[in-house]
Amino acid sequence: MTLYDRYVLPRLIDFACGMGDVMKARATIVPRAEGRVLEIGIGSGLNLAFYDAAKVSAIVGVDPSAEMQKLARSRAAQISIPVKMIALELNQIQARDASFDSIVCTFTLCTIPDALAALREMRRVLKPEGRLWFCEHGLAPDAAVVRWQNRLTPLWKPMAGGCHLNRDIPRVLEAGGFVLGELDSRYLPGPKPMTFVYRGWAH
Repeated sequence: MTLYDRYVLPRLIDFACGMGDVMKARATIVPRAEGRVLEIGIGSGLNLAFYDAAKVSAIVGVDPSAEMQKLARSRAAQISIPVKMIALELNQIQARDASFDSIVCTFTLCTIPDALAALREMRRVLKPEGRLWFCEHGLAPDAAVVRWQNRLTPLWKPMAGGCHLNRDIPRVLEAGGFVLGELDSRYLPGPKPMTFVYRGWAH
């Protein structure tokens, strides 16, 4: 791991993912989670302030970056819901089958190298009646924007922690074994190749 990956990238991601319109998008999804929640890619904990303490009993976070987890722990200390970090070992979530009521995944699926394997693990640990709440940027509906997404992704990935601008989020969710229950998609303000966002839930 380079010094950039260890020290600079976590701060850049925290800044970019904490911008106003991105935070507003998070705020439409995260408060809807309930019960025992698993957050995939908890990162620096930007979602923590949006959880509803009246509905959520505990939050368990997974993130491979130790530096990001330090930031998350600092934010976790500011809320009343218990927050715990668990390990991701050999791409397996260290949790029992069907042990979570909700899974929250925001601006994370774009960076996971093997998204289908990750989604299969999410299905394993989610209760049968549970929901995966997601807010992800990805493949745009406009051909001209998609061309730019395809051009930029190989350059963008090394600078942005492996982020794919052109990942087809609904298709990936369905290929991972989930059924979409609600889906909203739109551009956020900003450069179109980076700002087409999908929000909703799947089961």
